[in-house]
Amino acid sequence: MKLTGSTAWTLAVTVLAGVFWAVAPALAAETRCGWIANPTPGNWWLTDRQATWILRTQGRDYEPLGMDRIGDISAGEYVASNGSYGYACACAHVDTTVFDGEPYITAIHSFDLIPLARCEKDPALPR
Repeated sequence: MKLTGSTAWTLAVTVLAGVFWAVAPALAAETRCGWIANPTPGNWWLTDRQATWILRTQGRDYEPLGMDRIGDISAGEYVASNGSYGYACACAHVDTTVFDGEPYITAIHSFDLIPLARCEKDPALPR
């Protein structure tokens, strides 16, 4: 089958649009670094310079895509604050949104624990 000029143009635009829509979510992701907290069962937050981003809240069915990328935060530098629950310092490449005035992480693309000292020394983060 031979493509005419207009058919080839339409095909090229369609392919480029498909590539854009596949790549666009990754382009919108942002890196957020700060305190990752799991203070009690089912509750997870990431507090950075801008906000405390909700990942999970006990009693709600909401959970961001990629939550399994967090893993066991007690495997790195970690502060136990409630039995086996606590907090660490981390950087995550995430998608975010604000819903009903609350900031949420909607997807986790990558997650890395970093030394506690980085969060402790950051004056923009709460103690």
